Amino acid sequence: MSLRFPAVLVRAVAASLVATAISSVAVPAQATGGSAAAPAQTRAADPADVASVDAIVRALYESISGPKGAPRDWARLRTLYGPNARMIYTTVGADGKARLANWSVEEYITVAEPGLVANGFYEREIGRTTETFGNVTAIMSAYDSKHAPEDATPFQRGVNSIQLFHSGARWYILSVMWDSERAGNPIPAKYLAPR
Repeated sequence: MSLRFPAVLVRAVAASLVATAISSVAVPAQATGGSAAAPAQTRAADPADVASVDAIVRALYESISGPKGAPRDWARLRTLYGPNARMIYTTVGADGKARLANWSVEEYITVAEPGLVANGFYEREIGRTTETFGNVTAIMSAYDSKHAPEDATPFQRGVNSIQLFHSGARWYILSVMWDSERAGNPIPAKYLAPR
């Protein structure tokens, strides 16, 4: 999910979507009000996209990737997520304090689309750790990001923390939270292990 937002965009997003500074005090959990009906989908999920953990993670990366000037497959992305799903971008501000922007899938699409289309964006998984208990799976998915697949060097690397739920019929993504590699914050070797 990684995006490297320009500082001005981060400030605008922070203002409009209430990016939250993280201090040493616990961040209050968002109240969801219990379960909710799934949002209306413009199309049904492709069964091949939601049949396994590998398939849904692959579909996630593919749906946000594409060349400069080309729209992304947002309809496909929407089919991967469960109700009330969140996409959470984390960063460190110039003041050294951690911040986050906590978006719905629709808010993420609104914020991310202009940059992805204007610059070209290809994200791929380069390693993963997976933990499963019952119908819950948590993945730490290391990624790299390029403007074009043939770029020799990624402009960014990081880790997507992906939480998944299996309904008995298919997999759903419930949240993706990501942070980027930077000085003092390298990707741990265990997350670069082949999946």
